[in-house]
Amino acid sequence: MGLRGRRQERRDDRRGGGARTFRMRQKLVSIGDDYWIEDDQGERVYKVNGKAMRVRDTLIFEDLGGSELLKIQEKKIRVRDTMEIEDGGGDTVATVKKALITPLRERFDVNVENGEDLEVKGNIVDHEYKIERGGDKVAEVSKKWFRVADTYGVEVEPGQDPVLILAVAAVVDTMTHQDR
Repeated sequence: MGLRGRRQERRDDRRGGGARTFRMRQKLVSIGDDYWIEDDQGERVYKVNGKAMRVRDTLIFEDLGGSELLKIQEKKIRVRDTMEIEDGGGDTVATVKKALITPLRERFDVNVENGEDLEVKGNIVDHEYKIERGGDKVAEVSKKWFRVADTYGVEVEPGQDPVLILAVAAVVDTMTHQDR
């Protein structure tokens, strides 16, 4: 079995229970740029539209047909770093807040409007972290799964909303690496 076969076998092991893996790019939030999120087969599944010329930095997640699914906007007037994720109608779906920084790890709290809240914890800076709900893993983020520079994977557990999880990962990346 070659290297490619072993890599695919590891992906299959991770997906054992039907989890889906998506490929995200660091620097996703270049306002004014568009970017495609791909699945682990290399198929385009969501488009991220970086809207320029707005009062606030805005990213719009769209489906393949161009319909708006979620929108991320930065709230600049808050004391703590906060970003909101809204649906196509402008209603808040989730609010992501940077929690207190611990000596070794950062943590983010995600207040989900019509569901259980999420917690993001791990090595955020290096893209090695988990997203949990009530202590149960709903997604995992890792740079180790892809060998392409500035790329990381988001593995979403079955039964979870992949667009919301991908939007949370994009917000965490944006808030952690604000210098980009």
